[in-house]
Amino acid sequence: MNEAARPDLAATGLRRPDSEPAYDRIAFVASEAADAVEARAILVARYGSVAPEDANVVVALGGDGFMLQTLHRFRDTGTPIYGMNRGSVGFLMNSYRVDRLHERIASAQRVVIHPLMMEATDANGRLHRAPAINEVSLIRQSYQASKLRIAIDGKVRLEELICDGVLIATPAGSTAYNLSAQGPILPIGTPLLAITPISAFRPRRWRGALVPDRAHVEVTVLEAEKRPVNATADHFQVLNVVNVSARLDPTSSMTMLFDPDHSIDERILREQFDY
Repeated sequence: MNEAARPDLAATGLRRPDSEPAYDRIAFVASEAADAVEARAILVARYGSVAPEDANVVVALGGDGFMLQTLHRFRDTGTPIYGMNRGSVGFLMNSYRVDRLHERIASAQRVVIHPLMMEATDANGRLHRAPAINEVSLIRQSYQASKLRIAIDGKVRLEELICDGVLIATPAGSTAYNLSAQGPILPIGTPLLAITPISAFRPRRWRGALVPDRAHVEVTVLEAEKRPVNATADHFQVLNVVNVSARLDPTSSMTMLFDPDHSIDERILREQFDY
């Protein structure tokens, strides 16, 4: 079913098809962690493996950081990623089990995520573009607090925010850095972005905002030479930025597979009730 037939879901950045394809060509990729490397060897011996470019499903073994790297690697290929946790937190991962892998993948829920696209202009006037699955963040580089101006869809909403930084988080990233910065948790499928300050000094009472995920968020760095700021889209960093914008890119997508008894919706509920 094409996106035009389901505009409501396309706008949310998430799509759950009614039927699932058969996955018979598995590629196993692993982080450099010993547990992940060992797990890959066990699974390849059990199930065999094809090259990632020939696979119709990729099994990623590691933690959340490796899952983000894998999602970026296979962005816009249409190849779904089924993660198994061989790291620490593993919020984006399924549990690691060797048995019944084909059955687990076949019954998994398919979730399509659209990333934020960051456009950052540095002090030399160079424009940098990078996608973010979790968040776009701006962080001070020096001992002095940053001064930032925030505009939404071309209209300035906050003239000056004095802070350590600010981030724009997707629902998928709302339980990551955003949650650590006291930002709200957004259930997957919510058509919103969270704008969350990091250690705000002025205005003291501003705790952030929720905006539609179709919004164009723009952050201008004030006193950029005196108060340098860097910008990051997931793991891609730009130093000495003067202006950063972020908006959802509906033309780009990544696909994740989750066990139905441990879905990402369930994990988000657990995070909110702290268990």
